[in-house]
Amino acid sequence: MDEADRGIPALVRAIVAGLVDDPEQITIKETSTGDNLLIEVSVAPNDVGKVIGRHGRVVKSIRALARAAATLRGPAHVDVEIVN
Repeated sequence: MDEADRGIPALVRAIVAGLVDDPEQITIKETSTGDNLLIEVSVAPNDVGKVIGRHGRVVKSIRALARAAATLRGPAHVDVEIVN
């Protein structure tokens, strides 16, 4: 995993931390295979709805920002999943 890959999870963490009531409960798991990066985000149970948003709008926006950040370093596929 190169330095740009490490920046994308940090970006996701910063965004999610601004949304939740309990930022200490945020855990980020990264899985990198080739040009694919999967970021799994776990938050406190009462914060899940805040991260997902109505009809998934918030998590879709987080995914869009993560993918936009990935385009700065070259072709890669980034996906962000909310797990609990």
